[in-house]
Amino acid sequence: MLVHLSVHNYAIVEHLDLELDSGMSVISGETGAGKSIMLDALGLCLGDRADSGVVRPGADKADILASFDLGDIPEARTWLAERDLDHDGPCILRRVITAEGRSRGYINGAPCPQGDLKALGELLIDIHSQHEHQSLLKAETHRRLLDEYAGSQELARQVQLAAQRWKQTRSELQRLSSLGDEQRSRHQLLSYQLEELDSLALGENELLQLEQEHKNLTNAESLLSACRLVIEQCSENDAGNVLSTLTGSLNRLGAFQGQPSVLSEATNLLASAQIQVEEAVGELNRFLDHFDADPARLQQMEERLDAIYTLARKHRIQPGELIAMQQQLFDELESLNADDQAAERLNDELAAYERHYQEKAGELSALRQRAASELATAVELEMQNLGMPGGRFNIKLSANNGSDPQPNGLEQLEFLVSANPGQPLKTLAKVASGGELSRISLAIQVITAQTSRVPTLVFDEVDVGIGGPTAEVVGQLLRRLGERGQVLTVTHLPQVAAQGHQHLFVHKQRGNDATRTAVSKLDSNQRVEEIARMLGGVDLTEESLAHARQMVGSAQA
Repeated sequence: MLVHLSVHNYAIVEHLDLELDSGMSVISGETGAGKSIMLDALGLCLGDRADSGVVRPGADKADILASFDLGDIPEARTWLAERDLDHDGPCILRRVITAEGRSRGYINGAPCPQGDLKALGELLIDIHSQHEHQSLLKAETHRRLLDEYAGSQELARQVQLAAQRWKQTRSELQRLSSLGDEQRSRHQLLSYQLEELDSLALGENELLQLEQEHKNLTNAESLLSACRLVIEQCSENDAGNVLSTLTGSLNRLGAFQGQPSVLSEATNLLASAQIQVEEAVGELNRFLDHFDADPARLQQMEERLDAIYTLARKHRIQPGELIAMQQQLFDELESLNADDQAAERLNDELAAYERHYQEKAGELSALRQRAASELATAVELEMQNLGMPGGRFNIKLSANNGSDPQPNGLEQLEFLVSANPGQPLKTLAKVASGGELSRISLAIQVITAQTSRVPTLVFDEVDVGIGGPTAEVVGQLLRRLGERGQVLTVTHLPQVAAQGHQHLFVHKQRGNDATRTAVSKLDSNQRVEEIARMLGGVDLTEESLAHARQMVGSAQA
């Protein structure tokens, strides 16, 4: 509930700090004293639009702060937690409007857009007046009130969730379907390209080995001649060869006994060279023995290389990139196959979501049909008690157009009313009298208060155009609402004011240079005097005071 309201430099309010209690709080005062200013300032904290004209003349900004106890409002706590705005203690909504017209909103000290203030405010408080933010003119409010009365909020949430899932699934399926022809063409191309690459069956290092072998075969004759010449020079030349020369050199040096250490090192190196030359000759001979210069092999190799190069040119890549491209095409084809499987799965899911939606929406419609008749009868009865004899109230349920699942269920819901006998039923938005609209709102709230999720109700002059016994009934209804939560009501009628659990008096304080609005919380005696003033005018008499005491006493009894 609303526990504190602080207003600074707003309109003619210089400074106001007001502590509020549960129950029914009456707000009264002379015309023009500024009773509605408090509600207008509260509306700014709840996301109403503002302009620089609301700033008190001479001030640089208006600052309004409203504190709420969320103990009995789990929806608001959840809303804050989802946005990391929750903390211990009361929830604080603040609005600052500068003299230049700039506006800033805060929730628990964190800056926020105006829309967030409005969304959270709708969970905290409901203002019933002739202003544009009257929630009862919204179709969403009609659905909420009926579902709360029917006890079908959880079922309505399931219906909304089923419709959302159906819509999301259909969107994804449409996305896949829109790829249809293009995707099929791409699938055929990938399959053909992969078939070519699979037929090529290129090995991991095959290209390098082929190119090296091809180079060897192409230069075979020159290579063989070079190898034979080296062998001849190293070991077969009668005129002298490398091996015989090394052998002769070693024999000459070995003929000397006790040679210096330097010569011993030279002898060792010559002996090592002799061994290495012999091994090199052996390797060359083995190469010559095993070398195959088959022309058929060369032709086969050239055909294989040509196939590899041709396919690489076709894909406009280097031959060495063919294996990587083959894997890339395979992955893309697998993805397209997965899309085909996903489309089948999504079709099944779409049908399942629609069956679930129809089941839950059907249950919701049945509950709404039964509750609509009961709620309409109860509201109509309260309208008679509120000075609207012959008034009628009806809840119209009409089937949605189209077959697609709708988040609000199978039907549109609308409150219809006839305030006077003989008048046709019309939508609430077309009710001409603001006072009638406020009383109809009161009648609806009285019936739905026990199931309403909004703990604080504000009624701005719901007693317009009524008096006598009807005014007393209005006061009694407001008191009944206050006993279940918190009610703030602005009134001119003593019959309504006498029913309050507490009484706030709005008055003007006139100084030498300015007039300011102030609010006082009245004690028992002050309250009797204020109700007596509302009964008989400025001059209080014993009769009016006695009547006021009797009215307050009867209400408390």
